Amino acid sequence: MSDSALTARLVGHIRAHGPITIAAYMAVALHDPDYGYYARRQPLGAAGDFVTAPEISQIFGELIGLWCADLWQRMGRPNPVIVAELGPGRGTLLADFLRATGGVAGFRTALRLVLVEASPVLREAQRQRLAAFAPSWVEGADDLPEGPLLLVANEFLDALPIRQLVRGRREWAERLVAVDDGGRLCLADGPEDALLSSLVPPARRDAPAGTIVELQPAAAALVEALAERFAGQPGTALFVDYGYAGDTPGATLAAIRRHRAVNLFDRPGAADLSTHVDFATLAATADVAGAAVYGPIAQGDFLRALGAEARLAVLLRHATASQRGALESGLRRLIDPAEMGTLFKAMALTSPGLPTPAGFVQPQGGTAT
Repeated sequence: MSDSALTARLVGHIRAHGPITIAAYMAVALHDPDYGYYARRQPLGAAGDFVTAPEISQIFGELIGLWCADLWQRMGRPNPVIVAELGPGRGTLLADFLRATGGVAGFRTALRLVLVEASPVLREAQRQRLAAFAPSWVEGADDLPEGPLLLVANEFLDALPIRQLVRGRREWAERLVAVDDGGRLCLADGPEDALLSSLVPPARRDAPAGTIVELQPAAAALVEALAERFAGQPGTALFVDYGYAGDTPGATLAAIRRHRAVNLFDRPGAADLSTHVDFATLAATADVAGAAVYGPIAQGDFLRALGAEARLAVLLRHATASQRGALESGLRRLIDPAEMGTLFKAMALTSPGLPTPAGFVQPQGGTAT
């Protein structure tokens, strides 16, 4: 089936059953088992649709590896310990992570590598790159083995399905995916409903007509489940993603192809779909569920606190002229406020009572233990 045929399937379904939610559209466009974006494409790299931090600089994965190993030591060096990544891409982050932690006594022996990956294309890339560490795969975070856990999720939350609510004349309505008179997919507002209004944060409920709020129930469910797990088992989860921690920016859902924004309904299944992460809401959700929550803080601040610039200096001592330029520009891209340094943020969840993770100061709503 081609991209146009997937569009035809969606159009046919909507005509037969009515408009669908944006969350449902995202699920089909990204994860249809045969023709969804992640079912058949290699999305990463210059030849793909987007580039993530581990692909930009090896320093990113190295520092996260050492961050996890440090916390493992301060957790009491549990053996075994589950090391998991949600959406590991081509395995680049973990390859750098594992190389950097090779000198941490006992860590590589203790870890059990578990990957959460929906894409068969990316699973094969991970299999090849990480074969020496005998990784296993599970379908979702709920399927992770029991026991102490060190979890990393870089640019994972942004691709989880969302809902968009729009302020009407009296109440809020849900934005839906419909079919216009020309047979094209389009956005349409559903009926206003007081129940939908109750889902909007109280501070935003009286916003002007036309205001859009994005809800992220799948992301909230994930952090809530992890927080509940950490209440009974030692562990931590580190999330790094682009998003906001203050005022909501309205509609952020975008489709990306070949590193450029395209129309949301242009060839479903042929473009990545993502949205900015509402870190403040996720932090509050995890806090209520019982986790110690650190951040969010700017990615640039986080990486500097972990020693990114010192690591760069070490790498430059042994680099050729061309390598020096790539190393310097790569780290600059990650930490410069004008690039990824401020838009991207880091947030950590830990079991209550664990030491404050490196790079953070104190948990939300309390002091560091």
